[in-house]
Amino acid sequence: MYFKFIKTLMLGLSFMALNTSAQNLVKEGAKLTLISDQFSFTEGPAADKKGNVYFTDQPNDKIWKYSNKGVLSLYMDGSGRANGLFFDKDGNLLACADNDNELWKIDKDKNVEVLVKNWNNKRLNGPNDLWIDANGGIYYSDPFYKRDYWKHTEREQEEQRVYYRNAAGDVEIAAADFVRPNGLIGDKLNSRMYITDIGDKKTYVYDMATDGTLSNKKLFCEQGSDGMTLDELGNVYLVGKGVTIYSPEGEVLEKIDVPEGWTANITFGGKKNKTLFITASKSFYSIEMNVKGAK
Repeated sequence: MYFKFIKTLMLGLSFMALNTSAQNLVKEGAKLTLISDQFSFTEGPAADKKGNVYFTDQPNDKIWKYSNKGVLSLYMDGSGRANGLFFDKDGNLLACADNDNELWKIDKDKNVEVLVKNWNNKRLNGPNDLWIDANGGIYYSDPFYKRDYWKHTEREQEEQRVYYRNAAGDVEIAAADFVRPNGLIGDKLNSRMYITDIGDKKTYVYDMATDGTLSNKKLFCEQGSDGMTLDELGNVYLVGKGVTIYSPEGEVLEKIDVPEGWTANITFGGKKNKTLFITASKSFYSIEMNVKGAK
């Protein structure tokens, strides 16, 4: 089932450069483009090495692909009700599979391997977002969002945390003391990790060690977020009511309005890695930028 911009609509972009000394991060004259609004709730955008972007329609249990040539197609039907996605260095698609509270690895032939399914022999709350470091270690958030398709109704984990699975498969707690952690991402130097506590409307930054340990927790900004991404300059993109772009120092640089009730997640992709893709409620959007996404 393929679509070639069948519902592309050029929407008037409303954005504001809030720091006059900062360059405009959005490309001059760029418009927010509605690619499609046929979904129930879009989430988890992730780009592969070619700039193709994959994202989930979580309530409908599907993963979609938007190619670097502008073609939208159904990639996987029956995705474990995947939420957050991320590609590893071998091109496998990792997914926070919310149906059974697991972390999946989906290979190029769509074979599934369950990487994590519990902690201390107790069911995870529901892996939500993830990021892979240079050593192949996986950070993933584990908030509790009660789903109507679950057979269980109560959480087994006492806390809502962020975990780290190293390349050998060992899992440890990476960060705790959250109300409800959600989006997370590390920088290109593997030295800083950003984690948002959407339940407390705050985002924190940590120092990241080569063994996956996080330390020196600091408040980055007084905004929670669902998902997040970084650009090549180290600017941090948070979402919720549209997109808010922060400098590495936590200063608001620009805002991009998105005409949906909720903006859930965001990533860079496309042939030049300079297109910002946005999942928002029932829709999937893009906008051209002056900067590339962080590698």
